[in-house]
Formats: sequence, structure tokens, C-alpha cells
Amino acid sequence: MSITNAQDFFIQWHLTERCNLRCRHCYQTGGRTDELSFDEIREVISEVSDMLRAWADSFDMEFSPSFNITGGEPFLREDIFEIMGELDRMGFAIYLLSNGTLIDRHKARKLAILGIKGVQISIEGPEDVHDMIRGKGSFSASIRGVNHLLEAGLTVTLNATLSDLNAGDFPAMISLASSIGVQRLGFSRLVPSGRGAGLLNKMISKARVKDIYETIFSREVKGLEIVTGDPVASQMKSLPPEEDSGEIARAGCAAGISGLTFLPDGTIVPCRRLFVPLGNVRKDSLREVWAGSGVLEMLRDRKRYKGKCSTCSRWADCRGCRAIAYAYAQSRGDDDFLAEDPQCFIQD
Repeated sequence: MSITNAQDFFIQWHLTERCNLRCRHCYQTGGRTDELSFDEIREVISEVSDMLRAWADSFDMEFSPSFNITGGEPFLREDIFEIMGELDRMGFAIYLLSNGTLIDRHKARKLAILGIKGVQISIEGPEDVHDMIRGKGSFSASIRGVNHLLEAGLTVTLNATLSDLNAGDFPAMISLASSIGVQRLGFSRLVPSGRGAGLLNKMISKARVKDIYETIFSREVKGLEIVTGDPVASQMKSLPPEEDSGEIARAGCAAGISGLTFLPDGTIVPCRRLFVPLGNVRKDSLREVWAGSGVLEMLRDRKRYKGKCSTCSRWADCRGCRAIAYAYAQSRGDDDFLAEDPQCFIQD
């Protein structure tokens, strides 16, 4: 399949809740769940493939499908390479998200042989900051994993979750990423849910978010690409629109627009950090979920949004981070995933 002008569609698959770290900001709880078996996973992969093929035929368009494989820590699944091998056999691009601590030279080489498109490793700052957030000794273990990946010729992204614990250290992250030789450096904002709910008071103020993003985007380092999935940050990088961008969601927050997330027990959600169940792959048709979910319909409907997100001229290309909006609203007793993004400074 040619991916020229193809429509992106991705599945983020959390294969396990198990993790060998206990990070302070984690949006998960680390509890055990009834994980899908390899046979169940293989059936779901086939269903996704069939769904995209049917869409391509029905709508006369091409898709650029991918899977983001993660956990918990995905290398705690003993069948991780068999799962990725099945994805490769079915023609999907594969990206891996890991803490890096369990990646040795042998695993890195196997990933390279599989043709993994990229690996994201979570690094929260310089060693003292990272270990404060993720646990003593985790920085050195993660960097060893990064070096193995680079030696194997893989594309590596370091990614930080920004809060008041580490936001001021992002310039040092740029220097670290450059010195190690990774190709990309990414960032996202803290979602105060799961264990991360205990860091609600460490969310960056919207004024500081603006200052931090201006600092980040003012830095240019040869050979290093700075990337983010944060819709607010992506809007900051673009020119102000001359007119309203419309009622049809095109980009920005991916929830309900360009992908789905599967949890270890098969629960389907719009985004792992936005825990609003849509169904379960063990019993529900993916095509029916995508086309018929009331939750997804609301996420795609500008008229349902609240606060300044509902009136923003950039709605179609942003919509704020729905996970942050939801978690913040819940902290105030409002169970609304369509609330405005509390850290957005674009219209201020």
C-alpha cells in the first residue's frame, strides 16, 4: 500500500499494566488485569486489518496504519516479539514505547531485524530529576537501553512528561538528547489521573506552559527534531488562522479522530489517558465502535464542547488535550471529558 497522501490511523495497544518502575506521574495504577492471550491478540490484529481494508475499498482512500505498542512496560510480556512479528506479517508499521530499562543488546537487535519504525523511551530530565520521578537507578538503566537501540541503528525518541517537577530542566534535556545522539526529543504534559492524581498541584500554570513552549521552540539543534503530540503546542507552532477552522475535526487531539486505544484486558478507549470505555475487543465489533460510539460522536462534535474550546477558531485542528481536560474536571467534581483544556493559553 502506498502511503502517499494516505490517511493516518493508529492503534495504541497497552499490552500489560505490569511495570518494573513506579513513576510518580503515571496515569496508570499498575494493577494486574486479565491480559489478552496471544491468540486473542492475533484475532484483533486481523480484525483491524480487515476494517482498514474495508474502509479503503468503501471510501476509495489509502490508509497509513500503525500500532504503538506499550504497557505498563511492554517487555514484561514474554511474547512481545511474537506479537510484533504478527503485526509485521500483517503489514503494519510498528512503534514501541518503553522505559528502556529492560532493553539489552540482543533485544535491540531483534527490534532492528523486525524493522521497528521507532522507539520512544521515557526520560524525565537529568539523572537526579529522572530518578526522583521514576526511581533510583532508573536513569542509567534507561540510557543503557537507549545506547543499545542506537547501536542497532534504530530511530529513538526521548520523551518527557512535563510538570513543575521537571519543566525547568527541559533545556538540559535538549543537551542530553543531542549528546547521546538520539534523533528526536518529545514532550507531553502531566495528566493528573492514576498515580499522577497526587501531582495535581504540580500541573504547570498556563502562563508557564506558554513560556516553556516558547523556550522549547526557540531552540534548534542540528540533527535533533523536537516533537510533541500536545495539540496546544502544535497550535503554538502554527500561524494564527485568518478565519474559523470549521466544524469538522481534522487534527490535534487524536481521541476519536485518528485512532483508538486497546487496554490489556481488551477494553477500548479513545486514549489511554482518557479512560472512558467504548467497548471491548473480546465482544465488540471495532467498526461498530468507531462508527456508532456515542462518546466518539461527542468528541467529534464542536457543539458539545465547553468553555473556550467550544468557541476557539482553532477547534478543528486542536480541541485541547481531552485527557487533561477530563482529569482536571474530575478533580473539581465535574465528570466532563468535553471541558476546556485548563492549560491552554492560545486565546488568552
